[in-house]
Amino acid sequence: MTTETNTNTVSNPMLDSFKAAFAPVTDALKNIQNVEVPEAARDFVKRTAGTAKERAADIHAGSEKVTAAIETAVAGSVSEAAKISRNIQQAMYHDAEAFFAGIDKLASAKSLNEAVQIQSDLVRARGEVLVSRAKSTTEYLGKLIADGAKTAQDNFSKVASYGKTA
Repeated sequence: MTTETNTNTVSNPMLDSFKAAFAPVTDALKNIQNVEVPEAARDFVKRTAGTAKERAADIHAGSEKVTAAIETAVAGSVSEAAKISRNIQQAMYHDAEAFFAGIDKLASAKSLNEAVQIQSDLVRARGEVLVSRAKSTTEYLGKLIADGAKTAQDNFSKVASYGKTA
């Protein structure tokens, strides 16, 4: 019993000194979640994101003009390709807008916890958008393939009827 008491007495001061040695690190880790992001840094990120957003809008407007020119110059099947291109451009523009809006939201976070919550909300929202786009794309491609198959079938039946008459 005396041995146990000695062991406990010896180990407690060692444990206490170990805890004391790492107390600043432990306190720093506890307090890092509540560190405030300086207002100047948040303003800089917001201004930079705003400028980039304006440039993305200008690029989008230019790409719309190019697509419209291509669509006007060529008809038929290219019209479908232009529609696809326009949808891709629109999706890219929406992605850029969402990205800059996300940066804007993150820049306004006042603590690490708030930034993590905002980031997880953004990731979840982007995932929902991707699922929605995948579903729309699948439906669109299915319709496109079905329409193409019907057109091919109609053309084949016309060719077959011409072969019978000749």
